[in-house]
Amino acid sequence: MSINGVVYEGERNVSVKPVDEPEIENPNDVVIDVTTTCICGSDLHMYEGRTSADPGIVFGHETMGIVSETGDGVSSLAVGDRIVAPFNVACGFCENCEDGLTGFCQNVNQTGDVPAGGAYGYVGMGPYQGGQAEKLRVPYADFNALQLPDEGHEDSFSLLADIFPTGWHGTELADLQPGDSVAVFGAGPVGLMAAYSAKIKGAGEIYVIDRVPSRLELAAKHCDANPINFDEGDPVEQIIAEHGGEVDKGVDAVGYQALDPEETDKGDDYSYNPAKENPAIVINSLIQAVRPTGKLGIPGLYVPEDPGAPDDAAAEGRLGIDFGKLFEKGQSLGTGQANVKAYNREIRDLIIEGRADPSWVVSHRVDLEEAPEMYDRFDNREGDTAFTKVLLEP
Repeated sequence: MSINGVVYEGERNVSVKPVDEPEIENPNDVVIDVTTTCICGSDLHMYEGRTSADPGIVFGHETMGIVSETGDGVSSLAVGDRIVAPFNVACGFCENCEDGLTGFCQNVNQTGDVPAGGAYGYVGMGPYQGGQAEKLRVPYADFNALQLPDEGHEDSFSLLADIFPTGWHGTELADLQPGDSVAVFGAGPVGLMAAYSAKIKGAGEIYVIDRVPSRLELAAKHCDANPINFDEGDPVEQIIAEHGGEVDKGVDAVGYQALDPEETDKGDDYSYNPAKENPAIVINSLIQAVRPTGKLGIPGLYVPEDPGAPDDAAAEGRLGIDFGKLFEKGQSLGTGQANVKAYNREIRDLIIEGRADPSWVVSHRVDLEEAPEMYDRFDNREGDTAFTKVLLEP
C-alpha cells in the first residue's frame, strides 16, 4: 500500500509521489490521516542541500490530523480523535523526558547522528517518516499526541507542532519577564511567534529585526513590535537609539544562515544569497544589544557541519562569537530546539479561550500536490511578498 508524500530528490528538488503507507509498528503507535502539514524554514536547510540528507527522505515535522488506527497499547486515544503531533518524537520515560526536555529524548534516535532527540522527516533525527504526506505514524502516541477539540482553529492548531512553541521557547530561554524589553532577530515564522509570545507574556517593549518590510509590518501589526530594518543602518545602533539603551533580553530566531547587514544592498530583491552569510552575526549583535547580566535565547538553528558554509570554520560548526564581551557583560544564554510538550498544552488552551490566535502568520494554504512550487517560492523569498508560513492540505 502507498500514499502520496513530499520526497527529497536532491538539491532544490522535491516531488510528490507514492511512498510507503505508515502502519502500526508498536503497540503504543497511532496512525493519523493528515489534515494539515506545514513547510518549515528548517526544511529549507535540507532542500538547499545544506545537510547530509539523502534523496528519498519524506519531509515534514509539523503535522496534525485525525486518528485512523491505534495500537493495542494505546489507552488515551481513539479512532476519530483530532490531534497535533509535536515535531519532537519522545519516549516519555527517559531522564530527559521526565525532566520535561522532550527535545532531547535519549531513547528515540538510535539511527541518527545527533546525540539526543528525534523528529519526523528530518536528517539525523531518527527513522521517522515525515508528515508532509497523507498519513503519519505517531509513536509513543499517548505521550506525544496533543488532543484537540473536534473542530475549529485548524491553522492555529497546526502551528502547535513547532513554530508557536519554538517562538515561545525562545522567550523562555531568554527568561523573559513581564515588563522586560526584548530584541528578536528574525521576522520569519519563528521570530514572529517569538515576538507574539513576548507580547502575550507582557513584554514592555519589543523590537523585531529583519530586512523584509512585509514581515516587519506583520510584527508591528500583530506583536506591537518596533520594527528595525537592518538595511537602514546598524541594527544594534538603531535598537539602542530607539530604546534609549540596551534591552533586557534577546532572541535569535535566525540561526546559522544569518545575513551580514554590511553585505546586503539596500533596495535589492530579497532572494537569498549564501555568499552574504555571517553565521555569528546575530549572536554577536545580541551580545551588543542586550544589557549586562541580560539573557539571550537562541532557538535559531545551528549545526555542527554545513556543506554550504561561507568558510572552513563555519563548515565545522565553529563560529567567531565575541565570548569575551559576553563574559565581560555577565550575560547568559540558552540554546537548543524547543521541548514542544513543555508549552503546547498551555498554548492550545490560550487558542481555545481566544487569548491567542497565531493564524495571522499563515500566508498560504494549498494542496499537497503544490508542495514543489511552494518549496521553490519559499526558498526564493519571492521579493517582498509576505511568504511567511505555508500549510499543505493532503
